[in-house]
Amino acid sequence: MRILIIEDNRHLADLTAEGLTRRKFVCDCAYSAAEADLVLGSAQYDALILDLGLPDGDGVHWIKKRRDAGLAVPVLMLTARSSLQQRVDGLDGGADDYVVKPVEADELAARIRALLRRPGARAAPVLEVGSLSYDTSAHRARYQGKAIDLSPRETSLLELLMREAGAVVRRSRIENALYSFRDEISPNAVDAAISRLRRRLEECGARNMLHTIKGLGYLLEDREPC
Repeated sequence: MRILIIEDNRHLADLTAEGLTRRKFVCDCAYSAAEADLVLGSAQYDALILDLGLPDGDGVHWIKKRRDAGLAVPVLMLTARSSLQQRVDGLDGGADDYVVKPVEADELAARIRALLRRPGARAAPVLEVGSLSYDTSAHRARYQGKAIDLSPRETSLLELLMREAGAVVRRSRIENALYSFRDEISPNAVDAAISRLRRRLEECGARNMLHTIKGLGYLLEDREPC
């Protein structure tokens, strides 16, 4: 899943991104409200992490404005402001969760996963497509109960395709989900990632499930041989 961290303290933003990246998230950072607006106009995100003390405005005012404009992405406020009224204002202003700094990366990752399991979000604890399953909390894939050894990027790709199972996922959607702005993407990066994942699936017996739809994208579906 791709997360945007909106935090004016660059060191803290980078540390947060590093911790979440180790926990299988793809992260970008914006260091002001204006930069966040620009980034949101050029990429899709599964969730936002928002600080309140931004250099060009207050985080609560920013999220209110974005919600009024139709932003539906889950937002977790991560801030040093800890009073009851500040927490109430943040949640009433449009946040889905409110966490006071400091927080351990494991808890932060768990809270993001919990946000995405709420009604209207897209995350389920365990995804299943036929005999293929993926545990979104443990980041473990299995086929017919047997563990599949995947790299972090292969894991993220499989999760995306399983969430969109039965539908064609375009190359641009995959690039957006798997790579941050800091990643260098070669012209055949998506093809290579798909090829590696297909090979991993076939090695464990999950054949004829991952398909290339020429000119459109890629499709994961339960079309296993009898």
